[in-house]
Amino acid sequence: MAASRPTLASLLFLLLAVVSLISPSQSATCTSQTFTTTNKLYSFCNDLPSLNSYLHWSYDPTRSELSVAFIAAPARPDGWISWAINPTSTGMVGSQALIAFKDSNGGMTVKTYNVTSYGPLTESKVWYEVRNSSAESSGGVMRLFATVVLPQMGKTTLNQVWQVGPSVTGGVPDKHEFQPANLNSKGSLDLLRGQSTVAPAGGGNSRANKRNIHGILNVVSWGIMFPVGIIIARYVRVFPSADPSWFYLHIFCQVSAYAIGVAGWGTGLKLGSESKGITYSTHRSIGIALFTLATVQIFALLLRPKKDHKYRFYWNIYHHGFGYGILILGIINVFKGFDILQPQNKWKNAYIVLISVLGIIALLLEAITWIIVLRRKKKSGNSTKPYEGFNNGHSRQEPLAP
Repeated sequence: MAASRPTLASLLFLLLAVVSLISPSQSATCTSQTFTTTNKLYSFCNDLPSLNSYLHWSYDPTRSELSVAFIAAPARPDGWISWAINPTSTGMVGSQALIAFKDSNGGMTVKTYNVTSYGPLTESKVWYEVRNSSAESSGGVMRLFATVVLPQMGKTTLNQVWQVGPSVTGGVPDKHEFQPANLNSKGSLDLLRGQSTVAPAGGGNSRANKRNIHGILNVVSWGIMFPVGIIIARYVRVFPSADPSWFYLHIFCQVSAYAIGVAGWGTGLKLGSESKGITYSTHRSIGIALFTLATVQIFALLLRPKKDHKYRFYWNIYHHGFGYGILILGIINVFKGFDILQPQNKWKNAYIVLISVLGIIALLLEAITWIIVLRRKKKSGNSTKPYEGFNNGHSRQEPLAP
């Protein structure tokens, strides 16, 4: 019996030593956490289901004021932690984030980010008003404190997103890992009941699908069909055998492109209405301009004077000018959309190859057209304009676009 006592004492000492080595962030729960520097008390707290993170909060519905304390260990000692609200979806894109990290002087700082894409972050204003914010770091754990005012009075259930990252470069948080724990760090938060739930797998797919549909429709319309229709109108009509087929092909391409483009424009408006606090000003402005120009262009068919009318010359100038404007703005906005959606590189590269092929075809046809027209000039002495086509530009139909 005497020999067994030292053995039991040794085992007890070893167990205590092992327990003491466990990180407080791993062993504690939110109910055992206190804040000695702020002496702040919160109404609710939750042990978040991923990334060993914790959230404390209090909510004043009369002022729509939310005070939070988010606690997590960064992926690496010089990394960052983030807590965000997403007013439009359940994922990272669209989230309005508070991110805490060490600045160049080694002190903790908190900055706000409107996360509009999976690309590099840029500090910006967010959907809510930040009354105050601070952060601290000790024992390998960071703590982010903030008081914010929510813009929607009476909204007591929020989509929350939290995250940790490995590093900060030049004052900008670097990309986080894409492990299951990182991808599942999202859910809903009931401010008054003190409950948080995990977002179902694929919870943000509905909005992502709408964005993809918007992108596909606009690439097909403004980025492909409009350029093809212009190529047909400018070059194919030079060949006598193509008259008047080129005219109907041109109308088919442009009217179809307009219909598809309007559908894409409509999905864009819908996405915009569901994305409070998220604005892509340049992309939106170009989209509105495209819709306006294309609508006027389609009505050109109804407004077109007869070929011998004195105003036909001015109509041609307006029609061709609008057509080339749509061509340029459409391609620019497609690339703006790629920058926003951040799809896999293969999709952007595929479009670059396609539009380059169309450009090469246009250059070849331009050269062929001039050769044909110059040969005709030698025979008839008529105009050298390459776009006048068969019968000196007075065939049965005139183009709807350049």
